[in-house]
Amino acid sequence: MTPEDMDLLAALGRARAGVRVEVEKPYLIESRLAPLARREGYESIEALIEGLRAHREERLIWAVVEALCRCETTFFRGREAFAQLRDEVLPALSQRRETPIRIWSAACATGQEVYSIAMAAAESTRMATGARFEFFGSDLSERCLEKAQAGLYTQFEVQRGLPIRLLVEHFENHDDTWMISPRIRQMVRWKRINLLSDLSAMGRFDVILLRGVLRGMHAALRGKVIQSLVALLPSDGVLVLDPEDDIAGLDDLLVAAPGQAGIYLRDPSVRAAAA
Repeated sequence: MTPEDMDLLAALGRARAGVRVEVEKPYLIESRLAPLARREGYESIEALIEGLRAHREERLIWAVVEALCRCETTFFRGREAFAQLRDEVLPALSQRRETPIRIWSAACATGQEVYSIAMAAAESTRMATGARFEFFGSDLSERCLEKAQAGLYTQFEVQRGLPIRLLVEHFENHDDTWMISPRIRQMVRWKRINLLSDLSAMGRFDVILLRGVLRGMHAALRGKVIQSLVALLPSDGVLVLDPEDDIAGLDDLLVAAPGQAGIYLRDPSVRAAAA
């Protein structure tokens, strides 16, 4: 790929999804675009990029942008966060809610994160009697969402982070793959969402998970995304980020939950979303 090719990819990633394309790592870009080039019938990545320039086809542009985004996750990634949600955050919310607790995995990739929080909620012994939940999963990638909705995972994927007792309880084995139970799968609603778009129509969420995303975004756009998400939280809502995410400059929006790395409360001075 030429420097001009890299510049084009970087510009598309930033403009369409706020993605910071790592132009200093051409091998990484090539590994993500090579499968797409084959699927689209191009002989090479260079031919794919030339096709972008020649036709400016929206479908192909978005396919390239989606391929450039990281689409990798595991079950119960960051186990401490899930333990805190299961044992502290969700039980506390269940004591205060008469309506269902709404939980959104805002960059769910292939679905392991939202299925993990659904399983964690199901096994919590501290929840108020009759507690109800609504789970939502969204991602920019249609291909990731298709896999998430299917709920079908390889042996390798279920071995990455999923406790054996939950595998036995919530999955069925089909030859070399594992399918999550219909009971868990049907608890989740899915939608393709670009986090740079207007999110106000999403409604109120009690818990929003946004992990593995901010580090891959341009710094100038991180605040825009966080502000949009915080506006959807009620006064006692929770935003879950990666502990290592840099939220410098966002101190006026979020307050770190004591002793809970990566879990943030909406600052009381920020206007709550309509319930």
